Amino acid sequence: MSVTLQATGLSAGHGARVLFSGLDLVVAPGDVVGLVGANGAGKSTLLRLLAGEDVPEEGKVTVSPPTATVGHLPQEPERRPGETVAAFLARRTGVAAAQETMDAAAAALADGGPDTYSEALERWLALGGADLDERVGAVLAEVGLAVDLDTPMTALSGGQAARAGLAALLLSRYDVLLLDEPTNDLDLAGLELLERFVQNLRSPAVVVSHDREFLARTVTTVVELDLAQQQIGVYEGGYEAYLHEREVARRHAREAYEQYAERLDDLKDRAHMQRNWATVGVRNARRKIKDPDKIGKNARIESSEKQAAKARQTERMIERLEVVEEPRKEWELRMSIAAAPRSGAVVATLSHAVVRRGSFTLGPIDAQVDWADRIAITGPNGSGKSTLIGVLLGRIPVDEGSASLGASVRIGEIDQARGLFLGPDPLARAFGDAVPDWSESDVRTLLAKFGLTKEHVPRPAASLSPGERTRAALALLQAREVNLLVLDEPTNHLDLPAIEQLEQALDSFGGTVLLVTHDRRMLDTVRTTRRWSLSGGQLTE
Repeated sequence: MSVTLQATGLSAGHGARVLFSGLDLVVAPGDVVGLVGANGAGKSTLLRLLAGEDVPEEGKVTVSPPTATVGHLPQEPERRPGETVAAFLARRTGVAAAQETMDAAAAALADGGPDTYSEALERWLALGGADLDERVGAVLAEVGLAVDLDTPMTALSGGQAARAGLAALLLSRYDVLLLDEPTNDLDLAGLELLERFVQNLRSPAVVVSHDREFLARTVTTVVELDLAQQQIGVYEGGYEAYLHEREVARRHAREAYEQYAERLDDLKDRAHMQRNWATVGVRNARRKIKDPDKIGKNARIESSEKQAAKARQTERMIERLEVVEEPRKEWELRMSIAAAPRSGAVVATLSHAVVRRGSFTLGPIDAQVDWADRIAITGPNGSGKSTLIGVLLGRIPVDEGSASLGASVRIGEIDQARGLFLGPDPLARAFGDAVPDWSESDVRTLLAKFGLTKEHVPRPAASLSPGERTRAALALLQAREVNLLVLDEPTNHLDLPAIEQLEQALDSFGGTVLLVTHDRRMLDTVRTTRRWSLSGGQLTE
C-alpha cells in the first residue's frame, strides 16, 4: 500500500508562546524526514500532531489512505512498572492496542452490536499481529537481547532497554513511522542495525535525532524548526546539504539586513542634514529684514524651501524602503570548563583489577591514566564501560587486584543517569548543594546561561527532562574547578548546538579527559590521545 502523510498550514504553541506556524510538509513513500531544532522548538509536539494524538491550533494533518497505520514511537525515559518485555514489544508495535480493539469488536458483535470486527481484524493483521510471536525470537537475537520474554522491563539495564526499543522498531509494520530520538542509548552495533532498517524503509518516516552521523546516513530531507528566527526551513538533499544551505541562507540573511541597515542610516542622515539646512537657511534669510537685495533674499528662501522639499522626498524614500528584519541571535550554550591546578603525574592506576557483578566479570585489567591523557572509551552496551569508570574513580571496590586514584585529582563528571539531578529537591537547591560557596543568585544566573530559567529552578530536579538535567550537569562543570573530566554518554538528550558547544569546550580543556560515547561524529571531532575498547569485560588499547 502506497501511503502519504501531509501537513497543511500547521501551527502549535504553548499558551501565548508560538512554537511554529504555517508548516506545510508532504512525506511520501521512501521519504525519511529528519526533524531538527533546539530543545524546546516543538519537535516532539510536531510528531504528536502528525500522529493525530494532539490537535493543532491551526491547519490539518491527513493520511492517505485514511486506513493507514501511523506508528509514533516516543522517547520513554521511564519504564512502565509491571510491563514485561513481551508486553512492551506488543505495545510498541501497536499489536496490543489492535488486539484490544479486535476483542472489543468481537464482543460487541456477539451482543448484536454493529460489525466492526472485520475492520479491526484487518488492522491487527496489517500491524503483524498474526506472526508477532514467531518473529520475536529472531529479532531479539539480532539485537543481542538474551532475556526471557516474561522479564519485567524495569529489570533491564539501560543498554538492554535500548535494545528492546530497537527490537520493537524492527518488529513494527506501521505504514508511517514517527521516531523520537531512536538512537539514544544504542551502541555502535545497534546504530548500524537501526540505520539499515531506516535506509531500507519504503514507507514514509519522520525522525527526530541529534545523532549527526545517523542523520547524514539516513535522511532525505531536513525540516528545521528555528525557534530563534520563528521560521521553518525545509531542505532537500540530506543532512550535509542542509548544513551547507543553512549556512548560506544565514549569511545571506545577515548581509541583506546589514545592507538595509546601512541604506536606512544613510537616508536618515541625509534627511536630517537637509532639514537642518532648510531650517537654518530660512531663519537666516528672514533675519536680514533690512537687506536691500530682495532678489538675493528671495533666492535664499527659495533655496531653503528646496532643501525642505528634498528632506520630505528623502523621508518618503525611507517610508518606501522595504524593511528587512534583523536575524535574531540564537541562544548558544557558551560553556567553558573551569580548570583546577594540575594533578599528579599519575591520575589513576589499575593493577590486575577484577570486579564481579552477578554473572558479569570485568577484568583482570592493568591500566594507567596519566596527566593530560585524553582517552576515548568505546564498546558494546553491557561491556563494562560505566563499571570501569566507577573503578577508576574509586566508587566501585575491586574484588581482586588494586585500584588507586592519584594525588590532587579533582573530578568533574557527567554520569549516564545524570544522577546528581534525580532527587526531589528543587533544581536550584540540588545545584547549590554541589557548589556550597555559591550564592543562590549566582546559581540562578549560571543555570540561566544554560537555558534553565526561573521556570526550571523551583521544580524538583527529577521532574526535569533528560536534556535539561544534562544541561544542569554541564553547568556544574563550569562552576567547579576540575582537572579530571569524566563524560559518560554526554551527548544523550542534548540538542545539536549544545553538542557542538560541548565539543569546543572539550577542545580547550587542558586537563585529563575520560570520554565514553557512541556518538561517531564526537569521536571524530574531539581531540584524543588514546583509545580504549571494552568487550566482554576485557580492555584493549
